[in-house]
Amino acid sequence: MKRLLCSFLSLILIASISWAQDSGQGAVVPQSPTKAVVVTRVLPPFVIEDGDKYTGFSAELWTELAKRTNIDFTWKRASNVKEILAAVDSAQAQIGIAAISITAAREQQYDFSQPMFESGLQILVQNTDSNGLSWRDLLGFLTRGAMPYLLAILGLLILIPGHLAWFAERSHKESVFSQSYFPGIFQAMAWALGAAAGQQGDVPRSSYGRILSAAAVFVSLLFLTYWQAELTSSFTVQQLQGGISGPDDLPGKAVGTTTGSTSAAFLQTHGAKLQEFEKITDAFEALEKGKLDAVVFDAPVLLYYASTTGRGKVRVVGSMFKKENYGIVFPRGSELRKRVNEALLSMREDGSYDALYAKWFSASGSGG
Repeated sequence: MKRLLCSFLSLILIASISWAQDSGQGAVVPQSPTKAVVVTRVLPPFVIEDGDKYTGFSAELWTELAKRTNIDFTWKRASNVKEILAAVDSAQAQIGIAAISITAAREQQYDFSQPMFESGLQILVQNTDSNGLSWRDLLGFLTRGAMPYLLAILGLLILIPGHLAWFAERSHKESVFSQSYFPGIFQAMAWALGAAAGQQGDVPRSSYGRILSAAAVFVSLLFLTYWQAELTSSFTVQQLQGGISGPDDLPGKAVGTTTGSTSAAFLQTHGAKLQEFEKITDAFEALEKGKLDAVVFDAPVLLYYASTTGRGKVRVVGSMFKKENYGIVFPRGSELRKRVNEALLSMREDGSYDALYAKWFSASGSGG
């Protein structure tokens, strides 16, 4: 009887322990609040300074993720992505978010969340349609391609026929040119300029002068045909696109971007005259002042600027290239990464991510 009673009590004890373990596994244990410093930078439309708060796609995405993961955070501001990574690396911040590209080199030093945004690079140039050609544009137009040679030919078509015509006409009693070298030579070169442009004006009186006039007309027709073709192609491209329509046009051009960015790395390996700035707004200002030929940066940022602050002054050209993903950056081995990834996945599943994306990109068409 004692043995039977002991066996019965043992079964009850085992069953109780098993039930307790099963109950513990199924229960959702609320996570205790975690304090964290989140480093970011002002980069519309991802992070926008609004008084003492931040708005924008990345700022609002993180605010929602922090609620879902029970992370009590404070913002820390940086100037560029290089400073963001440095803050995470030195433990001044536990999380970094803005528009940080996930690269193989960065993956070796930091942990990233799953991609939070798909983007790429694009090119920003001055909007010469609205502001007209600047002296820099005009100088570039006159010194590129065949234009220097055409100008040299034009000079010869004025100088040589002008002198020949003056020598032939200076002794003729009905000459349209003065017998004196000055101002006779200027009158003759004015006639030669008209001939080169297809406008004869006063016809020389001597036989030699008439032959020269006919030859000048023939040569001018050939010259004007080529001149017109060069003007149509070169001037149109220069005015409408500033000579840049895609990444293949960047070598040799003065191009600005931010320090330590993936766009800076791209420009360094593609022959552009790279100028790095601490803030992308400084690069925008340099472009508008004519100190740069173009700015290369993240497509959504350029599109947003061109449609807001830079409207009418700059424009985006070409299609997006060098596509890349943005992620949230953590120190290596951070326990916060898994929690944030789970919350980000839940936002994608319940539609809140799509709603946030539509708020900042769909309406303006500036999504990456």
